[in-house]
Amino acid sequence: MSPMRDLLSFPDGFLWGTATSSHQVEGDNCYNQWWKFEQLPGAIWRGDRSGLACDWWRNAEQDFDRMQALHLNAHRLSLEWSRIEPEPGRIDHRALDRYRAMLGGLRDRGIKPMVALHHFTNPRWFERAGGWEWAEAAPRFQAYVRAAVKALGDLCDFWLTMNEPIVYVMQGWVQGVWPPQKRNLAAARRVWRHLLLGHAAAYQIIHALQPHAQVGYTHAFHAFRGRSSRRPIHRYVAGVRDYFIDRLWLLCTVDGRLRPPLGLGEFHPTLAQSFDFVGINYYTSKIVQFSPNPRLLFGADYHPPVAEYSDRGRNGPYSLFYPYGLYGHCMELSALGKPLYITENGLPDANDDLRPRWLLAHLYQIHRAIRAGCDVRGYFYWTLVDNFEWHEGWGLRFGLFALDPQTQARAARPSAALYGAIAAANALTPAMVDAYDPASAGVYFGDHPDTYQWLRVV
Repeated sequence: MSPMRDLLSFPDGFLWGTATSSHQVEGDNCYNQWWKFEQLPGAIWRGDRSGLACDWWRNAEQDFDRMQALHLNAHRLSLEWSRIEPEPGRIDHRALDRYRAMLGGLRDRGIKPMVALHHFTNPRWFERAGGWEWAEAAPRFQAYVRAAVKALGDLCDFWLTMNEPIVYVMQGWVQGVWPPQKRNLAAARRVWRHLLLGHAAAYQIIHALQPHAQVGYTHAFHAFRGRSSRRPIHRYVAGVRDYFIDRLWLLCTVDGRLRPPLGLGEFHPTLAQSFDFVGINYYTSKIVQFSPNPRLLFGADYHPPVAEYSDRGRNGPYSLFYPYGLYGHCMELSALGKPLYITENGLPDANDDLRPRWLLAHLYQIHRAIRAGCDVRGYFYWTLVDNFEWHEGWGLRFGLFALDPQTQARAARPSAALYGAIAAANALTPAMVDAYDPASAGVYFGDHPDTYQWLRVV
């Protein structure tokens, strides 16, 4: 074997996992605002409902066995606030017992849990009081976090306060396609501020209860680019989106200052350095062209006709294949001096046509970043089994395993075997690439003359 065909090994102890969220997999969860939203005509693509979802509330363990069979050593899941606190101030210890069983089941299988405390869903009582627009939202969230961590902290010391808070704000209060279906920029600003303060409150209480815990959040990054380098207006609106969507939340949690439009720079000491690691959710690059619509931050998504895409969602192509964006984000975020975890990465691909190469390409870019000095410690693929994809319903299939929601039957896609082999080897190997992406083998092992050409940069 030539030097160009050596293994691309990952660091010892690297976490190989999958990611899920409670409402998308547990099933029969009628206590939160999303269940109520699903009942509205036209709210969910094709009229879908979550129903049993992946039936995890009754039988998550069958999928934990699948993780173990794939040699995975980590899993990212979330707690359902509305199950734990179905009424204000009333903690349901039966729900906590079920989560204890889940976390214990993962640990018994050698799988390290990473637990998110908020993943887009809220108790219906919280929504009636005003949700994240409510002035008491942050302290109410902190009280729930305290109860959850006190009950489960002996089984987990790896926490995420929130998942993709800016996606939550944009979809619910700017685009208005998720509950509460508002298009109100003043309310969006208020929610954004309260989410930041809720995150800071959660971070502080977790560390008060577990001083040595690792606590962070996940943030969606998009590698924004202007449609044309020859049109400055496209580059400018890409930069506007980059600031508001990719950077503003992160900057506030670095130095504790609320920048415009969230504030005038006022300092919140509990917010400063309120993360122990960076959770990177990366799916795709967004190519942006100018739009006069302020609700779109003056930039509309542009989909080049000659490009490689995942399956289509209800509003068009879901993901553009651009793995180089993940490398760029890792390199930039490494400057923060914190460990990095890829907390979500995946694509909807029902036929599994692109997923194997997607895995190889994105993991290759992570390996490049590690070689360049980035402290990347884990990768969580979204997701193990097809799940209920919010307002896209069952129309997008992200799973390593295909799921029939009616029968709950699972079937492994070819990419499941590939991901299991990668996790078992803790490496990308020539055999994997020859089997799943032979045309690109030279890129992964260093002898391709033009990496950028292979990455199909638009």
